Amino acid sequence: MPKIKLHKVAAIAVLVATAAWVATGEFSSVGSAAGETGARAPEAAQAEQGPLRTVAVVNPPRVLHSRAIRLSGSTDADKRAVLATRAAGIVEELPVEQGSRVGRGDLIARLRDEGKQAAVETARQVLAQREAEAAAARRLAERGSIARLQLDGALSALAAARAQHDAAVADLERDTVRAPFDGIVDKVDAELGGSLAAGAPVATILSLDPILARGEVSERDLAHVKPGDEARVRLVNGEEAEGTIRYISRDATPATRTFRVEVAVPNADRRIPSGMTAEITLLAEPVEATALPRSVVTLSNEGDLGIRAVDADNKVVFFPVDLVDDLPAGLVLGGIPADVRIIVAGQELISEGDIVNPVEADAATVDRLVGEAAAGTQ
Repeated sequence: MPKIKLHKVAAIAVLVATAAWVATGEFSSVGSAAGETGARAPEAAQAEQGPLRTVAVVNPPRVLHSRAIRLSGSTDADKRAVLATRAAGIVEELPVEQGSRVGRGDLIARLRDEGKQAAVETARQVLAQREAEAAAARRLAERGSIARLQLDGALSALAAARAQHDAAVADLERDTVRAPFDGIVDKVDAELGGSLAAGAPVATILSLDPILARGEVSERDLAHVKPGDEARVRLVNGEEAEGTIRYISRDATPATRTFRVEVAVPNADRRIPSGMTAEITLLAEPVEATALPRSVVTLSNEGDLGIRAVDADNKVVFFPVDLVDDLPAGLVLGGIPADVRIIVAGQELISEGDIVNPVEADAATVDRLVGEAAAGTQ
């Protein structure tokens, strides 16, 4: 009888044992044990994370602050007029020069009358004679000494004489150029004794009080400003002035979709010239906002600009913000709910939904982070 090798006997034994184990069904307990192990894994992982992350929080005061809308623009005269002659002639009087201050109605230039003054005197004499004749004819007609037709002829002659006189005076006044408003003579185009054609420029007059600062406001910011709101103007030379919005155009510039804004700035001493580059800050109606340093502002997981705060359950929440003003000491932000605890330290190391350990920031930190920014809103 042939011998059975040992390894074959071992293989048969393993096969029999495996078949018996499968038949009992006890292999299902392995899966259950794995499930229990998986259920305990998160708890173990959470336990392995250690203590909660500590963050510093503050509840900053809320302030009333005007929304600041900054524009680039330039100054311009309130009124500008290029004065011209209404008749041809020789310049006989030119009492002004560049930089002269003039009032409304002041003489700017006068042309040689060329006999026009004599024509006015003749017309005045004829008018006086016709007035006397008409008065005499009226008295006679009242007594019935003359016919009504003769009185009508005298009155007609009087009207013709008056029209002739007025025409002579108007022709003489065409030789005179006068200032239409108070201002400064910025340019003189005529010379004493020079010959000018009708319509030739004589002088340019500017009214610089108030001076206008003109800029363009975007369609997004248009709803926040209105005529009468305050504004600040900073000139390119560093000089600053305050004024009010006088006009906002209701017709957008087609290329930029912006609206022209005029800010009137008092300029009694004429120190601000026309045509200077200026930065215009429009101040809208004050709104409730929170003053915070720039370091507090962060980005959400979606990339929105805002701040992180802690709710009642110490969970991290994110609030998008509305930039009301950008001050040297910090930012003035709107859209932050009242009584919210804002994270001022550690906000970049956490995410929305995290549970944290909030700790009130110390007084020095609060003064440094909040106090200076809030002071800038005053």
